[in-house]
Amino acid sequence: MRYMLLLYTSTRTEMTDEERAEALSAYVTYTQECQERGVYLGADPLDDPDTGRTVRVREGERLVTDGPYAETREWLGGYFMLDCRNLDEALELAAKCPNALRGSVEVRPIREIAGRAEGS
Repeated sequence: MRYMLLLYTSTRTEMTDEERAEALSAYVTYTQECQERGVYLGADPLDDPDTGRTVRVREGERLVTDGPYAETREWLGGYFMLDCRNLDEALELAAKCPNALRGSVEVRPIREIAGRAEGS
């Protein structure tokens, strides 16, 4: 079953070059473990929330606002898409994700839709 691990962070602290290198190394190691288990489908970091736009259509008119819709201290920073045996494996891997140490990892199953090709 496919699961999306949504990586949230609540801080915007500047990292030293050494801290950044350590964080990158931790994510590379985590990604390699997911690949070796055969569950890795993809992952990407997201740019900061202030680079995003929120789109809504009201009464046929497109409305675009800068950044995320809600004021929040936490923001979505990236994701991993995994194909796990079950929820227990997805939760185990979420706990191993480096983001779980500084932020949070939301685990959500991908809803399968009958007649729809996987990944489309």
